[in-house]
Amino acid sequence: MRTTRLAIAGSALTLLIALTGCQAPESEQTTSTPVSTSTTTSVTASEQTGSSASSTTATTSTTVATDPDSTLAVDVLNVLEVKGRAPKTGYSRDEFGPAWADVDHNGCDTRNDILNRDLEQVTYRDNTQDCVVLTGVLNDPYTATQINFQRGQDTSTAVQIDHVVALSDAWQKGAQQLTADQRRVFSNDPLNLLAVDGPANQQKGDSDAASWLPANRSFRCDYVSRQIAVKHRYDLWVTAAEKDAMARVLDTCPGQEVPTDDTVYTINVTSTTTVEQPAVAPAAVAPAPEAPAPAPEAPAPAPVQPAVVPPAPVAPVEAIGTDPRFPNCKEAIAAGYGNYIQGVNPEYNWYRDGDGDGINCER
Repeated sequence: MRTTRLAIAGSALTLLIALTGCQAPESEQTTSTPVSTSTTTSVTASEQTGSSASSTTATTSTTVATDPDSTLAVDVLNVLEVKGRAPKTGYSRDEFGPAWADVDHNGCDTRNDILNRDLEQVTYRDNTQDCVVLTGVLNDPYTATQINFQRGQDTSTAVQIDHVVALSDAWQKGAQQLTADQRRVFSNDPLNLLAVDGPANQQKGDSDAASWLPANRSFRCDYVSRQIAVKHRYDLWVTAAEKDAMARVLDTCPGQEVPTDDTVYTINVTSTTTVEQPAVAPAAVAPAPEAPAPAPEAPAPAPVQPAVVPPAPVAPVEAIGTDPRFPNCKEAIAAGYGNYIQGVNPEYNWYRDGDGDGINCER
């Protein structure tokens, strides 16, 4: 059984949040206790039945006694506002800025920053200043599986970077009110990012704690407390069902604290998965030529060989799809986009993967 320590350093991010104007939630500024909260939940009939009928509104008022300086996850959960899920209208990935932007200006995109943070025994692509991760070992917190990661077209997606609070979930619970810069910081915040098993991340999708929890039960308290910390940092709310699910998890670990930028995890793994590049079939070996037949008494006329017409040269093609914004990768990268990952970013299919590593428009 092997363990890993996932150290989360966030000083650069904290500075960036300050520069982009991300304000601390009112709950962080509150000094009085108890805290009285009044929440209004508006649920349309279309959310309940799929129709477009009129909406109904229910108002509840609760009083929660909590210490504003407490770091206990259950106390911070009780500070979060409880409201219904807002419509998803207007949501797109672009609302949170370019995928994996270099928000800390260290010359390396966020995906590789998190791989470098969460993987062990990391190796890098040459001439990338220890940025582009080629191989490494992940002790996956979601499945308790050890994954031997290898970068490549058919292998990179084995390890994916999960937004612990999914972008779509955040959009429906307050992120619409954040500025574009604040959403860009949110989508690249290491507090909200973990390198995890790709299939588990795909299974999770944009679920909240009410509809998805990691299969690794020993990590659920850490997972839920991290969601609470992220929602508290960005003043996002929770639904009643989500809060109940979080509270049930925290009942199993009453002393659980919310993580900080320096929180370290220890993950116990139970199995190992090795991700390898597909084997390349060996080149076919031509059979040895047969011995020539004896020459006939009268030499036969030599057969006329047909002229060999070489195939017409094929011009290289950059785009294999249609990017509505940019004609090629060069212009997409210049605008701050890029690092489109196969199976993760739909933009991957708009361009040719020249080096076959599963990533297009690499920056």
